[in-house]
Amino acid sequence: MAKKNLKGQLPELSEIEQVMTQERSRGKYHQALKGTAGTVVVVAALAVLIATLVLPVLRVTGNTMQPGFQPGDILLIYQKHDIKNGEVCCFYYNNKMIIKRVIAQEGDTVEIDEEGHVSVNGTVLEEEEYISEYALGLSDLEYPFQVPANTYFVLGDNRDNSVDSRAEKFGCIPKEEIVGKVLTRIYPLNGLAWYGF
Repeated sequence: MAKKNLKGQLPELSEIEQVMTQERSRGKYHQALKGTAGTVVVVAALAVLIATLVLPVLRVTGNTMQPGFQPGDILLIYQKHDIKNGEVCCFYYNNKMIIKRVIAQEGDTVEIDEEGHVSVNGTVLEEEEYISEYALGLSDLEYPFQVPANTYFVLGDNRDNSVDSRAEKFGCIPKEEIVGKVLTRIYPLNGLAWYGF
């Protein structure tokens, strides 16, 4: 309600319009604030849903994928079960989500020599771009080794310090246990990297 001026007279029309404009502005501000808060809640809920169902987030804790992946790296995982040789996949092992590189698939024959050079179906892999040194590592398999049906043969990039498919106890990873492949590294910011779909 418009206030009386000091002389006890009714306010001028311009004063009433000014007060009404202020009240309308206040109402628009509150309405905009409610709308913004609602939008933030919806976007946050969608982000959580996408992160859970489509692009899970993984924080690297070990050093088995060095030098390419360091402890503390934060990765987005693209959920898919059809992983190609050479791609880095993510899967659950002993209730932990870990990453390893797919080296071979069902039916492929893997051989690893004493120096750690890997061959798949008779072809020696060129791995210099993602491993720092060749090493046989922990391996108790008999080579040549044929990858069982519906599984992947996976190796860590830090070959001398990785427990992976070379160890019979670890074994090959069933396809249904694959969460997906590493899509991108989002942290640290100076290490942003895109690995593709």
